[in-house]
Amino acid sequence: MFETIRRDIRIIKERDPAARNTLEILLTYPSLVAIRTYRIAHKLYMSGHFTAARVLSQWARSKTGIEIHPGAKIGKGLFIDHGMGVVIGETAVVGDNCLLYQGVTLGGTGKDKGKRHPTLGNNVLVGSGAKVLGPFKVGNNVKIAANAVVLSAIPDNCTAVGVPARVVRMNGRKVTPCVTNEIDQIHIPDPVSQELCRLRAEVEHLKKEMDEMRSGS
Repeated sequence: MFETIRRDIRIIKERDPAARNTLEILLTYPSLVAIRTYRIAHKLYMSGHFTAARVLSQWARSKTGIEIHPGAKIGKGLFIDHGMGVVIGETAVVGDNCLLYQGVTLGGTGKDKGKRHPTLGNNVLVGSGAKVLGPFKVGNNVKIAANAVVLSAIPDNCTAVGVPARVVRMNGRKVTPCVTNEIDQIHIPDPVSQELCRLRAEVEHLKKEMDEMRSGS
């Protein structure tokens, strides 16, 4: 248990520039409380003590604003930055060394049975307010931009943005211009906005040509 806590503290120090020292992390980081409580609740859940597990998880939710169902499966090194409004569903699976920001939902669509929630691979970043909904897999080393809505599987080593989310970078190759900062959840182009801009430019060009044709006649 102590080794797990030390690892979680080390990861927070590595990923959050606002983290000054171990004592501050222990006293003020809701992610640490939520994940520690989840691991206890998960053991209760797997032992068949479902009500006790849910009571414990709801206590953590009231204290931290982070709701992790005790039935979820979470790997090593998860860091939930800020954390308020994060929801992780019962059948969700989160791999090792993942980073979730505030407002993230790993949820279901309401129409699936059994496995209803997503599976995240290792080293996945999910930006603020992003929603990953459904029983599909998000591959290893994937970045999901802030406020994206992911409704289908994403392969390994990709960056996804937009509503619904689309892949803009794959296996190190830029599908559209994109920054390379591995924890940058903001400066990622939205392909939908880019396409709308392109169409607007084409419409303006056509209007100009029609105006010239009218003036010439």
